[in-house]
Amino acid sequence: MKRHFSVSEALDRIMRPVSPGEMQESELSTSDTSGQSDVDFVVESDGASSSSSPDLSTESEEENSASEWTSKSGQIWLPTNEETTHYVPAAGGLIPGPTRYAVSRISSLESSFELFFTAEVINTIVSMTNLNGQRTAQNWIDVDSTEVRAYIGVLILAGVFKSKGESTASMWDCHHGRAIFRATMSHSKFKLINSVLRFDDKLNRPARLREDKLAPIRAIWEMWTHRLPMLFNPGRDVCVDEQLVPFKGRCRFRQYMPSKPAKYGLKIWVTADVATSYAWKCQLYTGKAAGAAAEVGQGKRVVLEMTENLPGVTVTCDNFFTTYSLVQELLKRKVALVGTIRKNKPELPPKLLQLRGRPVLSSTFAFTTTTTAVSYVPKRRRNVLLLSSKHRDAAVNDDEKKKPVIITDYNHCKGAVDNLDKVVGTYSCRRKTSRWPQVLFFNVVDVSAFNAFVLFTAVDPSWESRKSHKRRLFLEALGKSLVAPQMARRVCLPRTLPAAALVQEAQATAAAPREAPDTDSTVSSSSSSSSSSSSKKRGLCSICTGKKKKVYTCCIRCDNFVCKEHTVSCCKFCWED
Repeated sequence: MKRHFSVSEALDRIMRPVSPGEMQESELSTSDTSGQSDVDFVVESDGASSSSSPDLSTESEEENSASEWTSKSGQIWLPTNEETTHYVPAAGGLIPGPTRYAVSRISSLESSFELFFTAEVINTIVSMTNLNGQRTAQNWIDVDSTEVRAYIGVLILAGVFKSKGESTASMWDCHHGRAIFRATMSHSKFKLINSVLRFDDKLNRPARLREDKLAPIRAIWEMWTHRLPMLFNPGRDVCVDEQLVPFKGRCRFRQYMPSKPAKYGLKIWVTADVATSYAWKCQLYTGKAAGAAAEVGQGKRVVLEMTENLPGVTVTCDNFFTTYSLVQELLKRKVALVGTIRKNKPELPPKLLQLRGRPVLSSTFAFTTTTTAVSYVPKRRRNVLLLSSKHRDAAVNDDEKKKPVIITDYNHCKGAVDNLDKVVGTYSCRRKTSRWPQVLFFNVVDVSAFNAFVLFTAVDPSWESRKSHKRRLFLEALGKSLVAPQMARRVCLPRTLPAAALVQEAQATAAAPREAPDTDSTVSSSSSSSSSSSSKKRGLCSICTGKKKKVYTCCIRCDNFVCKEHTVSCCKFCWED
């Protein structure tokens, strides 16, 4: 026989004392010949007794809920933003775009580039290159600033013509090469400058290398990086990320980054404007000091240094840099942060890391007074974690993927440095070399050319506004303007006619503004020859009878077209006689 008790009756029966008579009755009732028990205590919960049990379960649920929203570091998060303050960007920030200093000094394409490669930078390269050339090269002739600028112009033009991996012998070839290379300087001269190019004194370098790994190019690097923030103010959104300059040679601070296309190279921390990808600040990573321990909190230190003097902006970075302490430190500087964060960070609550039972395309938010964290499940067993001090609510887009607004803003701003790598690599002037200072110099030229393009188009928005390839036109015009002074002062014309025509055109353009009337026959004949050759027209040779060969060269007396077979050379003294 089964006896049923309610919860209250069962508790009373268990707790009250039992008399000896009841004990015997209980023993008799519970004993049976079969040895099996006939009494089962079935606890039935009625309406009156059900109120005591939820109290215990509610307490346990509250404890579990509190543990789910408390991180390992002790940071307490909330599932709602009731206690979260509103984000108000700092007022009085910098005006985006070129600075007044840059606008007042930009009058042409070349002037915008010279804001980065100043006369001080060029003179340093000239002096150190001549010093090394006098020590190492036989019969060395000192170069000047015009030749160094022409060398840089040739590098830029090689990048425009997609000759980054092409040999210099092919670039200077008479039939397959570009005429402008032969018109600027000889092949041997370019190779000599390229091999002798230096940025410091090699003899006193060992002493400086003990304290500075960047000693071979420190002077140029400091002058160049100092100019970057002076010329441009970024907008409200900036991006901090690393740039890997490809290099596989010997270098004490060469990095291996498998996520990058090149994998091996020199790592540079870059702060770039999101709207234009302008490189606002660059910092070369030279590794840890000799004998020192690995740096702790490197990402935090880099972001704080790379965003200094940028109040009121929003920094976007990846999970290498993002931490909760970095967010709080940036808020003290009136700077917001949006970035992905790694799931092993102790400041994250366990609730954001749970994936069991969560549907695809779902989002879970966590809030503090100044920070928002979100966990988004784009697909099964995939968790995307972000931290933001700019967004203070649980806003989700209405599209089919239901992405949080934090992720949408992050995707919009995260690619500024990657886009800089892309545009620089498209027309890169890098040449194959085993010396890392020269690799870094090539990258400085590439970034300077892109930054100059951003400045020039901001000052003159109407320049080639209808063209879709404005940057290629800018680089081509910049390279030609850098090599033009070197072509104008060449004494001997190149052997190929197209290159000679380019030299004559450059000489005529350079002589036209300062050319004065003169009664001397030689000057008048030379001016007539320059004017005829600068028209870029071709004509049939006036002497050849059976051949129809169009040429550029004209006679300086009769102004008729003449081919190379019917041309003779004459020095100045014989011509005057």
